Amino acid sequence: MAMALSSLFLSFPLLKLPSTGPKSHRLLPVRASSAASAASASFNLRRYWTSLIAEVESELDATMPMRPPESIHSAMRHAVLPGAGKEGAAKRAPPVLCVAACELLGASRAAALPAAAALEMLHAASLVHDDLPCFDAAPTRRGRPSTHAAYGTDMAVLAGDALFPLAYTHVISHTPSPDPVPHAVLLRVLAELARAVGSTGMAAGQFLDLAGAAALGEAVVMQVLTKKFGEMAECSAACGAMLGGAGPDEEAALRRYGRTIGVLYELVDDVRSASGNGKMRSNASVLRALGMDRALGIVDELKAQAKTEADRFADKYGDRVLPLYSFVDYAVERGFELQDAAPTP
Repeated sequence: MAMALSSLFLSFPLLKLPSTGPKSHRLLPVRASSAASAASASFNLRRYWTSLIAEVESELDATMPMRPPESIHSAMRHAVLPGAGKEGAAKRAPPVLCVAACELLGASRAAALPAAAALEMLHAASLVHDDLPCFDAAPTRRGRPSTHAAYGTDMAVLAGDALFPLAYTHVISHTPSPDPVPHAVLLRVLAELARAVGSTGMAAGQFLDLAGAAALGEAVVMQVLTKKFGEMAECSAACGAMLGGAGPDEEAALRRYGRTIGVLYELVDDVRSASGNGKMRSNASVLRALGMDRALGIVDELKAQAKTEADRFADKYGDRVLPLYSFVDYAVERGFELQDAAPTP
């Protein structure tokens, strides 16, 4: 099995960490002294995130009205909308990343909002399936019962299945096209969404995680995290780039940025879980495979890599790059709570 998994990993591109010399690592948060960190400190990410949440929540709520069969639609709303849960609206990282990438390039928020809502539907669908008894068997999600715990495994499977096509339909029917989004760009966004959740994307990450890839060393563990968590963030940034009119080099940089942020966010959750703060969501845990010291080292490396990708946009786009810098700091430090300011749908 180990030989087969090792061969399988050769078919996937690895997330490349920057080469850094030996360093001493410390408990989170990780502090950076760069000018980028100083600039991002002046940007109010909490206000930016909260304003976006209000618009995304409104779009999601309108997209999923209660209608027959009510059991399925109720389960779908439970999975996507925060309701009474404390943490639902506080997440929404995929749509925020999508809009931030689009606005970085000077495009309007309206161009990205339908895709942002679709990303949240796909993200929620993946979590519904991830929580099922055959995978993580998680009884809670976002501060309340997981969908299968609240509605049963049968309704959870159906709700997750239904969210995937709803996401694609929403992009097609609500994205302003052909102006300002050309039809060709709309098709590329749909293809990117399908790629990210497909058999070579997040589904591959789940498969490799279940297959015990964590026992094969650092590169393999990082590849599982890249597929399972980095794909959604990469897709979010890439969709925002496409909708914002990015050129090939800009899109590639935003892809790398998003992929790095996705793995960084999960890895920090892994580290936080070691002190009882958070849930270790993947069998492919760097902590289990390599220990705390190496995990903290990779956190430093990923943070530097994400900011390097953001630096590529600083001269051309000025302050519009600040959300990208702030997103990196928040992924590591979690310096504020969003749920207190999140709107109730």
